[in-house]
Amino acid sequence: MNSLNQTVTTIASDEKQRIWEADRDHFMHPWTDFSTFKETGSMVFTAADGVSIQDADGRRYLDGIGGLWCVNIGYGRKEIAAAVAEQICAIPYFSTFGHHTTPPAAKLAAKLAELAPGDLNHVFYGCGGSVANDTAVRLIHFYFNQLGKPTKKQIISRIDGYHGSTYMAMSITGVKVDHIGFDIDEQLVHHISCPNPYRRPEDQSLEAFCDEKVQELEDKILEIGPDNVAAFFAEPIMGAGGVIVPPEGYHKATLAVCRKYDVLYVSDEVVTAFGRLGHMFASEDEFGIVPDIITCAKGLTSGYLPLGATIFSDRIYEVISKPQAEGAIFTHGFTYSGHPVSCAAALKNIEILEREGICDHVKDVGAYFESRIRELGELDLVGDVRGRKFMICLESVADKRTRELIDSRAKVGNLIADACQRRGLIVRPLAHMNILSPPLILTREDVDVVAETLRESILEVTASLRAEGYLSR
Repeated sequence: MNSLNQTVTTIASDEKQRIWEADRDHFMHPWTDFSTFKETGSMVFTAADGVSIQDADGRRYLDGIGGLWCVNIGYGRKEIAAAVAEQICAIPYFSTFGHHTTPPAAKLAAKLAELAPGDLNHVFYGCGGSVANDTAVRLIHFYFNQLGKPTKKQIISRIDGYHGSTYMAMSITGVKVDHIGFDIDEQLVHHISCPNPYRRPEDQSLEAFCDEKVQELEDKILEIGPDNVAAFFAEPIMGAGGVIVPPEGYHKATLAVCRKYDVLYVSDEVVTAFGRLGHMFASEDEFGIVPDIITCAKGLTSGYLPLGATIFSDRIYEVISKPQAEGAIFTHGFTYSGHPVSCAAALKNIEILEREGICDHVKDVGAYFESRIRELGELDLVGDVRGRKFMICLESVADKRTRELIDSRAKVGNLIADACQRRGLIVRPLAHMNILSPPLILTREDVDVVAETLRESILEVTASLRAEGYLSR
């Protein structure tokens, strides 16, 4: 396991308690479980370096989730700190509204255009993936308005697709549990089935399953009316919905359907871009498609600073860049669009990814990681191991033959995550699943640690579930 930077270690117990109480009493966390938070509070992390993080007591953990899909180049990169400090001293901020820019914003836009597939040569900045997807919707609606097709407004997404938590991005998101208690726009957004091969009927071939899901998209467009459908949103690999890899040819076929009905294709690469699958962008290099729009964030700066981008085609730009009326301007944007410090961090991050050949490293060590984690599929508790390279999900089941899920009261994902954490590994629980999205700089030795820790933890949890009657003996 990579060594931790020792400049920050433990903190005094009374100070730790003050931090813990301040957090519990005042910090409203994303995705908070109030049934436990008020008692357990938060785990306080104080240092990180390489692929490791350290808690306030000085205990080290291998970070198996990359912060949240995003610390691609690992922790403690002083080059990023230096680039950020230099930019802060030069010009920390200026508005990019209208005819103003800064060198990092302009250089990064050109670099993203160079890296993106096809004619995706134009970049709109926000502060994260949710905003990037909201921006995509506004751009698409404006685009069709400009073309004189004002009825083309409807959005199609997929069940278990995740696209963010702002109002529109969460409406596009198809993870149903995320909608509980909240409102979404059910008039504008429509969801089709998740293309999860593991959950297809036992007697259905992958080819037939793929054809069925593609046909469902076409049927939905025809049901709504081609003159009313504006866009289809799809992650190349569905992340927070359970790392769903669609069957071979799915993306090419759904893109062809979209082209047939003049529906724009949005590839949400917030997770898959900047190396996670061994490519700067996965849409073309991994799945053979050139979408109309790519949204990205997370690995764009490796999480060092907030930044997201909506990258779109010449075709769209040529339409939306024409004044729609005398004196009218393009009225979309944010105070921090193209923030120079965030853009400087992104430029240095991309430089590191390229200079160190991290995409090639992912193709090598990521493939080893995938193979080692797939070995866990032999365990009684593990029904499915899916994903690619450094993006993997393990799905736990009560019965491998029937694929029946374990009673949700067991909280099997949490049990496995807790068992891993006691052994010094952080993995993400998601109901009956556990997700792995580590920094892209893992060594083969690190991979072995992750695989063996998971194996020990799953075996421990299996025994516990059997003892409690959740699994048959």
